[in-house]
Amino acid sequence: MLYHLLLPLQEYLSALNVFRYISFRSASAAITAVLFSFIVGPWIIRKLHKMQIGETIRTNGPKSHAAKAGTPTMGGLIILGAILIPTLLFGRLDNIYIQMMIVSTVWMGAVGFIDDYLKAVKKSKRGLIARYKLLGQVSLGLLLGAVMLLHPEFENVRTVTTVPFMKDLMIDLRTGWLYIPFVIFVITATSNSVNLSDGLDGLAAGLMAIAAVVFAGIAYITGRADFSQYLNIIYLPGAGELTVFCAALIGASIGFLWFNARPAEVFMGDTGSLALGAALGAVAVMLKKEFLLPFAGGVFILESLSVIIQVRYFKYTKKKYGVGRRIFKMAPIHHHFELSGWDENKVVIRFWIMGILFAFLTFTTFKIR
Repeated sequence: MLYHLLLPLQEYLSALNVFRYISFRSASAAITAVLFSFIVGPWIIRKLHKMQIGETIRTNGPKSHAAKAGTPTMGGLIILGAILIPTLLFGRLDNIYIQMMIVSTVWMGAVGFIDDYLKAVKKSKRGLIARYKLLGQVSLGLLLGAVMLLHPEFENVRTVTTVPFMKDLMIDLRTGWLYIPFVIFVITATSNSVNLSDGLDGLAAGLMAIAAVVFAGIAYITGRADFSQYLNIIYLPGAGELTVFCAALIGASIGFLWFNARPAEVFMGDTGSLALGAALGAVAVMLKKEFLLPFAGGVFILESLSVIIQVRYFKYTKKKYGVGRRIFKMAPIHHHFELSGWDENKVVIRFWIMGILFAFLTFTTFKIR
């Protein structure tokens, strides 16, 4: 918004020329996101307290979590505001990348909000039925895939994606019958993985900040002809604007972490986790870096895999032996370490360290080819 309003005035005030630069607008977006969280966050938390919108702790979870019962949830509203307002202020609103990121964030944020509302306000144990959540994820993937196929901005790279560690290898899913299901899978997998990771104070927010730093760097490189040519990656002329969005995502995650660090004053709920996961997946899709998600979001993937492995093994052993057995003490895997005697803070910090290592690994994929 400010780009469109202030840049034309540079002939009268030359200092306004700074709005031309993605680097300035990205830094401004990150700072604004943090300030929004600090200023508006306490007000939202007080409102959630007043409305008695508290978290219900599952009875089969770790016993140490019982003390968290009643902590306000739906704190994802802080995250949504801290992402959307800086993006609207400092992003180019005529840019298809920015437009689709706003749609993706609001779309899954709304799905998560409905789920949180049903559980916290209407006291429904199940919340939003799983198939309706899946419908929200699939429909977003369908929309995003259709835009990638039909919008002229992506004319030369519509169904293409890149492969890590391979210098010249790109996969072309030539038809929409292959590409759109691929996009749907990416959006569904990432939103669910972040959702599963939101089980310890500060875990998901910290990991999301790390992953957003990675994609902010990739977006900036991808949007510059010189850098993308040097690194031999796909050049997408308008993709640099995603740096602004990713910067807002970094600021929103850090700002929320201020209140979500142990002992958490508020939980993000599905309002935040589903929106963050969808945003991460959508950024990867639009940058043609879907296969980098297992690296940049490696801990999210491990969390999701631990649940899949646990459930499949339990069903297999129950069918074979009559009694279900478990590989982990509890899934997702962060609970396994809790039940193994690790303090919650130790689990979170070590998972953050793993996230940072995955981030370094992601950047090495551009040179080790």
